Amino acid sequence: MQDASNTVPAAAAQVGNWDLTRAFARITLSGFGGALFWMQHVLVERRRWLTQQEFVELFAIAQLLPGVNGFNLAVLVGYHFRGWVGSLSALAGFVGTPVLVVIGIGVLHERYGQVPLVQGALTGMSAVAIGLLLATGARLTAVLGRHWRPWLFVLLAFAGVGVMRWPFLAVLAVLAPWAIVAAWREAG
Repeated sequence: MQDASNTVPAAAAQVGNWDLTRAFARITLSGFGGALFWMQHVLVERRRWLTQQEFVELFAIAQLLPGVNGFNLAVLVGYHFRGWVGSLSALAGFVGTPVLVVIGIGVLHERYGQVPLVQGALTGMSAVAIGLLLATGARLTAVLGRHWRPWLFVLLAFAGVGVMRWPFLAVLAVLAPWAIVAAWREAG
C-alpha cells in the first residue's frame, strides 16, 4: 500500500518552465551553506512535485555525475518535468539568481565601498569569514590525528606561504611530491 505522503498530485505533471525557474531561484537564495535541504523541502514537501523516493533517486544520480550535486540535481529535475528546456529553466533559476545578486553587490560596492560605515561592515564580515575558515580548518585537522608527518607538512606549508610569503603554487609544487612519497612510505 502506498503512503499518501509519497504520492505526487496530478498538478506536478503541469510543472512549467517558469515554475522551475522560480522554484530553483527560491531554493538557491535560501540555500546558504548548501541547497540540498531546501531542494528536498521545496520539491517534495512544499510543492509536492516529487515523491521522497523520486527525489532520493534523482539525488543519487546527481551524486554520481561529475560536478556540483545541486547543479546536477537542478538539471535532472528540470529534465524530469520539461526535458532539455526544463533543465535550462531550472539552471536559470539555480545559477542565474546568485549571479545577479553578486553583480548587484559588486555594483553597490563600487558605488558605496569607500563609505566609512560600509568599510566597517566589510571589516567585520572579513573577521567572520576568517573565523569560519579557521573553524573549518580546525575540523579538518582532526582527520590528521596523532601522526607527525602530516603536521610537518602543514607547518612547512604555513611557514612557506604564511611566514616567508612565497607563492602558494611554488610551495605546493615543492611539498606535494614529498608529502606523497612520505605517505607512500608510511603506508607501505
